[in-house]
Amino acid sequence: MSLPSELRYSEEHEWVKDEGENVRIGITDFAQSELGDIVFVELPEVGTEVQVNEPFGSVESVKTVSELYAPISGKVVAVNEELNDSPEFVNESPYEKAWMIVVEPSNKEELNELLTAEKYQEMINEE
Repeated sequence: MSLPSELRYSEEHEWVKDEGENVRIGITDFAQSELGDIVFVELPEVGTEVQVNEPFGSVESVKTVSELYAPISGKVVAVNEELNDSPEFVNESPYEKAWMIVVEPSNKEELNELLTAEKYQEMINEE
């Protein structure tokens, strides 16, 4: 399982990449492996305000539908439209091709609440 050390992680299995002004968000390799084959991704529109720990979309797999929870509050400034036609990217490339949204954070301090790769690994080892 891949767990890039430069990313931060939420307890709901989203990853966050700090890109300076904005943050890029997706779901972890662990999450996609637990869900199975992803068949549909529902994401918000650009301009949507997301709130930390509140749902911003969902992923549907052959097993279940799971909500996606915002790891940080802010305004959606980009959405990965490729996932509409290629939801399998979530399984194939969760950290590169399958980023989901880019958010302009309203409070970058929220990043400090997220888990390091090491802490996230400890958490999933306990599940």
